[in-house]
Amino acid sequence: MPSRHEHYPRADAARCAALRAAEAGLAARWRSADARPAGLAAAMAAADATAADPGRAIEYLRPWLADTGWLAARLADALALLAADPFARPPLPVVGSGGGPGGLILAERGAVRLSLQLLPFEIAGAAPATALFVPGRAAIRVLAAGGASLALHHVALSKAEEAGAFTAAGAARCASDPPRPLHDGERLELDTTRTAFTVAGARGDVLLLDLSVRPPSPLPARAHDIASGRLVHLAASRRDSSFRQMALALLRAMERRAAAPLFLAATHAGDFAARWAAMRDLVALDPAAARPRLAQMAADDPHPEVRAAAAATLALYASGEARPCPV
Repeated sequence: MPSRHEHYPRADAARCAALRAAEAGLAARWRSADARPAGLAAAMAAADATAADPGRAIEYLRPWLADTGWLAARLADALALLAADPFARPPLPVVGSGGGPGGLILAERGAVRLSLQLLPFEIAGAAPATALFVPGRAAIRVLAAGGASLALHHVALSKAEEAGAFTAAGAARCASDPPRPLHDGERLELDTTRTAFTVAGARGDVLLLDLSVRPPSPLPARAHDIASGRLVHLAASRRDSSFRQMALALLRAMERRAAAPLFLAATHAGDFAARWAAMRDLVALDPAAARPRLAQMAADDPHPEVRAAAAATLALYASGEARPCPV
């Protein structure tokens, strides 16, 4: 079936110019409103300046969760833009797609993001298999509960693990509270480092106003299997590291061997999960280019599990020549 993008009026210069002008005008109007002394930009800047203390950062934005009149007005502006021309692009960056969880970024500054999150009923109706724990804190207002149930999941974490001594082998199992009904208008405040939430059984879409504070952390994001409680996956927790990791994965899939220096640079990241993800992709892309750095990581990487993984991968190399990478 043809995509709507195939019908974009590229040849209609006047219409395209009008689209761009309308989009720029709306963005300028929002920036002007946000720039007022009591506006959203000031609150975001104050929150980001104190992001090292996520609980304090949330205090600056609590009024924007309590009174959502500003959000209704912003969405009305975006809908009016689309009503005038369905090919317009409201100045609200989209996150997620493809019928899964996603939403709109309403404001972002450094470690602080305010977003509108949509969990379609097809997703929110099913029983989730994993719970995700991400370093930081979140304050959430439920705009539409969709008849869903909420479950909280908890995992023990020592201060030493949080400071950088975390290992997958030593990870505690998570435990889950019994599900309870999710209610329109309720608010949740979570230490997302140790507490995650999932929704299930929805009969309609679930809509959340989500304020997250994610300061830089040596602790990875951790996914736990809900049924068993065990850790099943690690990933870089910093957003910039995640974006870099996705970009490197794309370069590896495109077989861009000339990009090997970018992979090598990423193997020096402070986040151990990001370091190993970059090396794993480089081994798959160009085993010969990866080998010297892999040997160095096996010898002296600061994290014991990275050293072990590097040593195990290095052992797969034949004498003087690399075998096909199993990852």
